[in-house]
Parts: sequence; structure tokens; C-alpha cells
Amino acid sequence: MGASRSSGTTDELGPDEDSGGGPPGCSAAPGAPAPGEDGLPGAPDGSELLAALLDGMDAALCAFDAAGTVTHWNREAERVLGWTADEAVGRSGFAGWAARRADADEVRARLMSAMGAPGRQVHEFALLRKDGGRVLVRTQSAGVRGADGQPAGVYCAFSEVHAQIDLERAIALSEALLEDASWGVVLVDVDLRPTVVNAHAARALGGSRTALLGRPLGELIVQGVEELEAALHHVLAEGAPSAPAELWVTLRTAEGERRRCWRSGFLRLASPLTEEPVPLGVGWLFQDVTAARLAEQEADRLRFRTSQLHRAARTACECEDPMEAATSLLDFALAGFADHVLVDLVAGERLVRTAATPFDAPGPCLPVAGGSIPARYAPGHPALQSVERTGTVRTSAGAGTAASQTWAVDRRWPRDAAHALCAVLRSRGRTLGVLTFLRAANRAAFERPDTAYAETVAARVAGAVDLALVTGAGSL
Repeated sequence: MGASRSSGTTDELGPDEDSGGGPPGCSAAPGAPAPGEDGLPGAPDGSELLAALLDGMDAALCAFDAAGTVTHWNREAERVLGWTADEAVGRSGFAGWAARRADADEVRARLMSAMGAPGRQVHEFALLRKDGGRVLVRTQSAGVRGADGQPAGVYCAFSEVHAQIDLERAIALSEALLEDASWGVVLVDVDLRPTVVNAHAARALGGSRTALLGRPLGELIVQGVEELEAALHHVLAEGAPSAPAELWVTLRTAEGERRRCWRSGFLRLASPLTEEPVPLGVGWLFQDVTAARLAEQEADRLRFRTSQLHRAARTACECEDPMEAATSLLDFALAGFADHVLVDLVAGERLVRTAATPFDAPGPCLPVAGGSIPARYAPGHPALQSVERTGTVRTSAGAGTAASQTWAVDRRWPRDAAHALCAVLRSRGRTLGVLTFLRAANRAAFERPDTAYAETVAARVAGAVDLALVTGAGSL
């Protein structure tokens, strides 16, 4: 509400009260503060304080007495309509200056009707600016009662309709975002703690809207919280980034840890009530794009593996030695798929190591130097299980357990191996051996799509090995 002029108003005095300026013999009581001082030298009196308060308001304000005469007119009213307080106070209604004569009677009647009605009334009027232009305003008016409880006038707060509509839209937008938006909205304070969480964000973070408030983000996000907090700090210091960012995080939920990808946008929040922008925090808006990103990653992986198989086939068909063709196929298959590969062929009741990549360093798959040697696998070994089941076996070391330190060594695999996939080699209805792919601990375990790829590679390698055995080039 905007400021006001109180010209044309007087303070009501009782029959025995004196303002301090009455005739002799009617002075104030001994020891009483002088009017306007309130016991403090230089303190403003009530009318000055009221005028100052009204002049500092952000909405236009005017007031009428019971006869419809303007008694108050603040600076915001002057800004909206152009009429100064000196020009407005004392006029009877808006006729002939702030409203067209054809509209003035209706405007006055509707405003003054609030004097005898309970609560506030809302109206829209077309008023006149001092420069002759028209402006549509929305008013809120209410009656004012005197000391005797009788209607004494009306006050009216008004603003331009477009400004009011903009405000209502802003409020409606914020309420919609914080209630039922189809993306997550989180407001965090300068300490990076959530202060407002909408329903979508609460579901994404795995908690209720109230339970998440005030908690450090690190309690909700297991991995990726450093990147998120760095982004929030950057927004507080430098402002919003020019484009959304995609953040991969791992959440702690009742069902366990979940890895998600959030496409995030950030807005720095500043108080509109101060001259200098004071940061209130950051608005964080995000959408879960995990499914789309995983699909893209899988499509990229499939394209790469298909390309590798194509290149491997072209290279293998140029090899005179079938076993060289088999190891060439494996060299192409290893790229981006595994760290080590072992080829164990069936020889009677046991498996013998025929080809492998180096145990101590990355390298190509080569035939075992000096000829094939028996693989000393203990009963229940994954390679033996693959042969027995005529299928694929996946296994991994238990993370963080004492047994994981010797897991690979106990299985006669390279020391850095933590994940294994054993695919059986079959050709012409016979089991020829087993193909073992190994990954180090810094890589993810083999999954179902990896199984399909390994079986495709094993089928092609089995064909080359079978040809080698038939021609005698791969005798054990």
C-alpha cells in the first residue's frame, strides 16, 4: 500500500480533552508529555506517523469520509493516476477529475456501499489519469467506523489490473510448481538445506514433503551430492547457468540404493523487498531422465559392439590359421567389454588353457606359450559349471569382504579380476570348451545384455576353434 496525505482530517477530542493549544487554564496535566512528543523529544505525533506509514506503502490508497470527500491520498495513488495529494484531498468523489462524469456516480455508489457492508468489496473501475489517459484498476474497499461505532467513511486500496493480474499469475505459478508440477521443485536456503519440496520432488528423493525439510542433501544422496552442492554454490555466487545440467546421483531408499539421472535447472532467489539483492537461496527444478539416458547408452553400446563384431569378422576371414582367427575375434570383443579373456578347451575330463590375455598387464589374446596346459580348477568353478550346464555363468566377488581379496587367485584368474562371465563354446552340437571374460573391481558387474553379447562372441569363436580342431591346427 502506498503513502498518504492526511490533509483535511482532524483528531477527535472528547469534551474534556485539550490538544495543548486551548485557552488558558486548560493546560495538560502536570508531568504529562507534550502532544506529539509521546514522552520522547522529537518523536512524531500520531498523524505524522500515519502519514509516513501510508506514504511507504506499495499499493495505492485513498480514503473518503461519510460524505464521499477524499481525505487521504498516498504517493502510490499519485504514481498510478498522476494526481497529487494536494489536488485530490478535499474533492468530492472522483467526478470530473479521476473518473468520467458518465461513470462517476456508479463508481462513487459502489465505493461508498462498502461503508455499510461487512468485510471488503472488490471492484474494477476505469479511472482517468491526470494526462487524460484511462487506466483499469482493481479496488478493495472497506468501511471505516468512528468511535461511536457508526459508519464514518471508506478506505480504498487499488492497483492497475494488469499489475494485479501479474501478481496473481506469479502466485498461481508458484503454487502450481510447489504442488502438482510434473517435475521436481526444491527450494534450498543459503546453507543448501531444502526449505520447500513439491510432491514430485519428494517422491523422487524418497521421502515426504515435510520429512525432507532442513536435512542436509548428503543424507538423501549417497553419490553425486558433491556435484549437486557445487552447482548450488555456483548459482548462489554467480547466478543461474545458461543451460540445464544433467547430474547422475545415487539415492538411499528403503528398497536400497538407486542410481538416477536428473536434468536440472537452477535459479538464484533474491528478496524483492530490498534495494540490494539479498540471496534467499536457490530454486532447483529437475526431471528424471534416467530411462532415456540408459536407453541412449544401451543404443550406443549396441552400435559399438555391432561395429566391433563386423570388424572382427572381416579380420578373421583373412586369417589362414583358424586359431588366429579366434584370438582376433576376441581382441575386437574385449574393447570396452572386459579386461581379460581366457580360452579353456575340453580335453577328456578336464579343461586346458589354450589362449589368454596377459595376467599382469593389458594385451592381446595369444595362444599359451609352450602349448596348452591343464587348468587347475577346483570343483564348482564357474568355468566347470558353464560346461556342465551348457550355458552362461556370471559371478562377482563380494565387495568389502575378506574373501574378496583372494577371490580371483582362488579361481586361477588374474589378481585384479572381480567380475566374471563364462560362456560355453559349442559347435555342431558338441561342447568344445568355455570362454571366460573378466573385469576389474573398478568396473560394473556383467549384466544380462553383456550375456547376450558374450554368447554371440562365443558362437563365432567356437566356429573358428572347431575348424582348427578339424584341420589339426588347434590340436591339444
